[in-house]
Amino acid sequence: MKELIETIVKQIVDNPEEVQVSEIVGNKTTVIELRVSQPDLGKVIGKQGRTAQAMRTLLTAAATKNNQRAVLEILE
Repeated sequence: MKELIETIVKQIVDNPEEVQVSEIVGNKTTVIELRVSQPDLGKVIGKQGRTAQAMRTLLTAAATKNNQRAVLEILE
């Protein structure tokens, strides 16, 4: 799931080398933490949060396939 988010975000941002994705795995829930450079933050979130919501939807679908729950946190 970490690779999924990393691949998507690197295609969106201007500075793909500054994308950092970390994965915190729990029993049933996995937390994906995403960090991007400050100028790219708006691109990752999108207008009215649509891009971020789309990534969360894809992440939820991938996690459900593995009988897990996943949460995407976009950090500044």
